[in-house]
Amino acid sequence: MLVLLIEDHRLLAETMMDYLTSEAIEVDYAATGLHGLQLATQQAYDALILDINLPDIDGFTVCQRLRQHYHLDQPVLMLTARDELADRLHGFAQGADDYLVKPFANQELVARLQALVKRKRGQVVNKRISLGDLTVDTSTQQVWRAEQEVMVSPTGFKILRILMREAPAIVLREALQHEVWGADIPDTDALRSHIYNLRKALNQPNQPELIHTLKGIGFKLTN
Repeated sequence: MLVLLIEDHRLLAETMMDYLTSEAIEVDYAATGLHGLQLATQQAYDALILDINLPDIDGFTVCQRLRQHYHLDQPVLMLTARDELADRLHGFAQGADDYLVKPFANQELVARLQALVKRKRGQVVNKRISLGDLTVDTSTQQVWRAEQEVMVSPTGFKILRILMREAPAIVLREALQHEVWGADIPDTDALRSHIYNLRKALNQPNQPELIHTLKGIGFKLTN
């Protein structure tokens, strides 16, 4: 998991980053709202931790711009020192997904982040997902096309599930690599190899291509 922390209180930010890192969560840091917006638009984060009280623009404005101007849909967990209903309602109206009131336990922070990311990735409920004649079972990692089971590797299944979840939208190459491998992206062009093998497994005679490459951008799955 890779998250962006936007928090101007340096000591609190360092404490949070140390704990998140100990839980195998990578963290990028911004001390201002404008710097946070810049980072959020340059990197595909799994979630954002956003303080309301920032020195330049407040967290409400940051969240609103992320949603309305940049059209980013990563989960946003807002931090506030005041547990007031009006603040929470305003934050939700701007696109926040969850709230934590300071002070909070780091264990709860991690639990809320993991819940938000799992829901965004479609990992909360085991289910079958279908697109045209293609079906995947997220609990058994089985794949079928035209009711015929298709054998794919574990990594191939991860890639296919991500493409199906986002279909018909384009999945950027960098975002796909990050979600599949995290920080340990292979040095070789492993993604190209896995996409090639996945295409071979899915392509049936006289059936249209499912996975499309947008050169220099990423991939998309269409029926």
